[in-house]
Amino acid sequence: MIRGHVILSHGFESGPDATKVTALAEVAEAAGWTHERPDFTDLDAMTEFGQLGDVGARLVRLRTLAEAAAKKGPLVLVGSSLGAYTSAQVSLQVPVHALFLMAPPTVLGPMPVLDAAQVPVSIIHGWDDELIPAKNVADWAQARRARLLLVDDDHRLSNHVDAAAQAFAQLLAGL
Repeated sequence: MIRGHVILSHGFESGPDATKVTALAEVAEAAGWTHERPDFTDLDAMTEFGQLGDVGARLVRLRTLAEAAAKKGPLVLVGSSLGAYTSAQVSLQVPVHALFLMAPPTVLGPMPVLDAAQVPVSIIHGWDDELIPAKNVADWAQARRARLLLVDDDHRLSNHVDAAAQAFAQLLAGL
């Protein structure tokens, strides 16, 4: 039985086959959720729009996919770094059941500060994240009463892929 759908958004200068989103796609499938991993690499390459590519177009693309998926049943958005930012922002426009955010930027240049729908949120973040201070994420999580797992890692969380998969499995099990 299909429980719902998960959209997994990779980070900047990453791709849909990245280690973390691949591991979480496997978790979703094992838990009975369909999933997709959109490719944003074309938009990330558009550097004339700024340091992080075309974030606005990323938001539009994810929102379009999320709107279509939400019409079919429960939706969970997952993202890493820039993918976490866009997932959270899109949750304000499309009904989602939960969010799983890895290394979410609370501030992203001229873009609005990080915000998200009032749904269950689970976050994994590295204590030694060189791009996004752990304190900023902890403060954001505390204000929302989000589940937060801080790990001894940097922005890529490459030493904690299994921990991210376990935290994501817990989130899905609780829905």
